[in-house]
Amino acid sequence: MKNKRDDRLRQRVKLSPSKPPAGSGPATVELLLQRAVAHHDAGQFPEAEALYRQILEVSPNHSGALHLLGVIAFQVGQHAIAVELIDKAIQIHPDYAEAHCSRGNALYLAQEYQAAVESYDRAIRLKPENAEAYHNRGSAQHALKLYSSALESYDQALLLKPDYAEAHGNRASTLYLLQRYPEALESCDRAILINPDCQGAWSNRGDALQALERYEAAVESYDKAVLQNPNHAEAYNNRGSTLHALLRCEAALASYDQAILLKPDYADAHCNRGNALLALKQYQPALESFDKAMLLKPDCEYLLGMRMHMRRSLCDWAGIEGEARQLESLVERGERAALPFAILAVSDSPAVQRRAAEIYARDKYPACSPIAEIPRRPRRDRIRIGYFSADYYNHATSYLIAELLERHDRSRFEILGFSFGPDTVDEMGQRVAAAMDRFFDVRSMPERDIAQLSRSLEVDIAVDLKGFTRDSRLGIFAARAAPIQVNYLGYPGTMGTDALDYLIADPTLIPEASRPHYSEKIIYLPDSYQVNDSWRCASTIQRTRADEGLPEDAFVYCCFNTAHKITPDVFDIWMCVLGLVEGSVLWLLEDNPWAAGNLRKEAVRRGISPDRLVFARPVSVPEHLARQSLADLFLDTLPYNAHTTASDALWVGLPLLTRTGESFASRVGASLLRAVGLPELVTATAQEFEQLAVELALNPERYQNLRQRLRQNRLHAPLFDCQTFTLHLEDAYSAIYDRYQAGLPPEHIQIASRTQPALKHPDEM
Repeated sequence: MKNKRDDRLRQRVKLSPSKPPAGSGPATVELLLQRAVAHHDAGQFPEAEALYRQILEVSPNHSGALHLLGVIAFQVGQHAIAVELIDKAIQIHPDYAEAHCSRGNALYLAQEYQAAVESYDRAIRLKPENAEAYHNRGSAQHALKLYSSALESYDQALLLKPDYAEAHGNRASTLYLLQRYPEALESCDRAILINPDCQGAWSNRGDALQALERYEAAVESYDKAVLQNPNHAEAYNNRGSTLHALLRCEAALASYDQAILLKPDYADAHCNRGNALLALKQYQPALESFDKAMLLKPDCEYLLGMRMHMRRSLCDWAGIEGEARQLESLVERGERAALPFAILAVSDSPAVQRRAAEIYARDKYPACSPIAEIPRRPRRDRIRIGYFSADYYNHATSYLIAELLERHDRSRFEILGFSFGPDTVDEMGQRVAAAMDRFFDVRSMPERDIAQLSRSLEVDIAVDLKGFTRDSRLGIFAARAAPIQVNYLGYPGTMGTDALDYLIADPTLIPEASRPHYSEKIIYLPDSYQVNDSWRCASTIQRTRADEGLPEDAFVYCCFNTAHKITPDVFDIWMCVLGLVEGSVLWLLEDNPWAAGNLRKEAVRRGISPDRLVFARPVSVPEHLARQSLADLFLDTLPYNAHTTASDALWVGLPLLTRTGESFASRVGASLLRAVGLPELVTATAQEFEQLAVELALNPERYQNLRQRLRQNRLHAPLFDCQTFTLHLEDAYSAIYDRYQAGLPPEHIQIASRTQPALKHPDEM
C-alpha cells in the first residue's frame, strides 16, 4: 500500500490568492490576479503564468503572485525554481502560511522530506486551523517512515476537517504499514464513503483486505481501483498477488502482465510474474521473468534465492556454484535474499538454514503475537491432535501419513484435520478426510481465524505438516492454534521461530551437537522420523525395460528426485560412475523438458553420450512404484536427499545409495536406510559414494545379496512398520502433553523403542 499523494498534489493545489497578504497591490492587480487564478484552476498554466508575471511587472513585491508562480513551477516539475520563487514571497511576508505550505509541497516533490516537514511545521504554527498543512506534513513523515508521527498529523487534519477524503485514504496507507489492518480498512471505507472517486482508496482497500486474508473481497476492490484508473499498475500487480493467494495462477499471470504493460520497469511485477509461472510449471519463462526483475532491481527481496531455485530446477548451471556461495553469504549477513525452502538445496549448513528461516519468519510474521494467552486446560482422557496441511490430496505427504491417521488409538487421541490446500477431490483426499474424527476445510479463512477455530475446538497439540513448503501458513501457528505446536514431516529443517515448540526427528537426522541450529526442541523417535503407509500398492500392470526405453542387459542407475536437487557436483559423480560402468544408463524423472535438455548437454560436456540418460515420463503413483523395480540402484542427491522418493524406492525393493551431510535434509537417506537395515549403503564422502556405486554394478553377487536383504527386511523393518511407528509417535505426543500439564517448558525428548533394535548388517554384529 502506497501513499497516493504525489500526483494529486501536482494536479490539485489549494489556491488562496483571492485574499493575498496586505499591501499586495491596487485594484487592477486584483483583477489580473482573479483572471490568473481562474486560468490556474483550469490547468491553463502558460496563461496563468503570463498574468502572474504581468502583476509582478506592476507590483514586483506581490507575494501572492510570487507564491503562485512557485506553485506552477512545482506543478510542472521545476522544484528548485518553485522553492526560489516561494522563498521570495516568504521573504516579503514571513507570516504567509499558505506559502510555507506550498514550499513544503515543492520540497516534498523534490523528495527533500525533512525540509518539507519543517516548512509544514511553520505553516501550522502560523495557521493552526490549516487541515491541508497537517495532511501534507503527514505525507512527508510517511515518506520518512515516521509512521506514528504521520498518523498523528493525519488525525489532526481529520479533527479539523472530518470529511477530508484524501486524509482518510493516506491515513489508511500509514495504518497499513503499522500493520493495523482493520483500522486501515476502516479508513479506506471512510474515504470511499465521502468520495467514491477518491484516488487510490479502492487500491488501498484491496491492500488492507489482502493483509487480512480476505482475498475475494480484495480482488473486488482492486477491480474497482483499475476501473477507476485503468493505468494503475500497482493495483494490477497487487490484484495478481491476491489471485495467486487464491491459487488462481492463470488469472494472476494476466494481472501481472497488465501491470508490466503499463509499467515495463516494474521489478516487483516481473518477480511476481515469475512466481506465478513457477506455480504453473512454466520454468523457463519464470526464469526469464526473474532475470528481468534482477536487471531492474538486483536487491529485490528474496529474488536471488528464487532465481537460484529456478535455475536449479532447469539444471541451468553456468556460474551457479559462485552464486550459491554469494547467496549463503547474504543470508549469513541477515539479508532477505532467499526463502528458507530454496536454501535447502543450496547450502548444507544447518546454521545457514536456520538463519534463512529466522530472517523470513521475522520478516513475514514480525510480531508472532498470539491472539491471547491460552488458559491451561484440565487434563482429559483423550489428547486432541490437530493436523494442519495444504496437502490432503494425491500428494507425497498424504501418501506417507494416511495409515498413521487411521491407526491412531481413538481411546487416547482425538484426531482433527485442518485443510487449507486446493479444492481437489481425489482418492487420497477422501481417504485422509475419512481417517480424521473431524475434518475442517479452512482454505478460505484468514490464518488468525483458523487459529481461533483451533482454540475453540480445544486442540491440545497442533502439528504443522507444511513448514516453509508451498502454500504454507505459518501465521496459524504464530497466532497460537494450540498450547503445544509441532513441526513435522513437510519441511526438513527448522522454522526459526518460537511459534513451533518441537520438531520431530531422529538421532541420525539431528545429532546432539547440531541442536543449536534448530529453534525447536527435538523429539527423537527411535528408528526413523518418517512415517510410511505399509498398505500402499504398486500397479499390477507389468512394465518391461523396453516399455520405459531402458536397455535390457545394462545396469540401470536411477534418481527420481526433482531436478532442483541435482547439483553440478552430484552430476559429476554420476557421470564418472557411468564412465566406469560400461553400458550403464541413468534413469531420471522428466521433471520438465528444459531440465532434460540441459542435463543431456551437461552429460556431453563430461564425455558421456546423452543417450545414456533416459527420462521417465510422468505416471500415476501406483505405476511409478511398479516401474521402479526395473532399475538396479537409486543414486541419491546432496545436500537435499531423496525423502518420499527414497522410501518409495525402498518399499518396492530398489536399493538406495546415499551420502550424508550436516543438515536435516542431507541426512534423511541415512535415516531411512538404517531403519530398513541397510546402513552399509550410507556413505560420507563423494569418493566413497562413487566407489560403492561402481562396486555394486561390477560385483553382481554382492549386489544381489543386498537386494535380497532389502526385499526381506522391508516386510518387518521399522521403516515400514506403521503400527509400531504410530505407538512411538503417540508416546511422543503423550510425553509433551505431560510436560505441558506439569507446567514444564518444552525440552528435548528421547522416545524409547517398543521394538527390537533396528536390523543390522552381518558385518556389524
